[in-house]
Order: sequence, then structure tokens, then C-alpha cells
Amino acid sequence: MLEEEFAYYRENQEKFAKENPDKFVVIQGKNVVGFYNSEKEAYDEMIKNNKLGTFLIQQCLPENHIYTQTFLSRAIF
Repeated sequence: MLEEEFAYYRENQEKFAKENPDKFVVIQGKNVVGFYNSEKEAYDEMIKNNKLGTFLIQQCLPENHIYTQTFLSRAIF
């Protein structure tokens, strides 16, 4: 599900991040629907005329930022 959209995003990730830093891109198939200032704005606009699961919303970040998550813990190992 949404493999085509995510693959298209990955192919164009650096371009999107450079031209629209920190914005949220909406992709359907291999088409860019638009760029939005927030994920909520993109979502609200898309659900007006589209079913969930038919579009991808992805923040435009450079490759080295997009797949990293940091979790902080007070546990001592």
C-alpha cells in the first residue's frame, strides 16, 4: 500500500527537501498534488475528495533526517 508513492518520494527526496524545506508533500501515484505548511493542512485538504490510503503525506527533509528517531529514557543500562 502506497509503495509507488513512497518510491516516488525517495527518488525525489533531495529535490523536495531543497525546494520546499520542512513542508509536507502530498503524492498520489507518481504525481505531486501539492506542498503544505503542516501535515494537518495537507490531510484536511486531501480528505475532502480522496479516500484514506490513496495518497501519501511526507515531510520534505534531507535523507539523513527522515529515517532517524531518537528516544530518550531515564533507564540506566
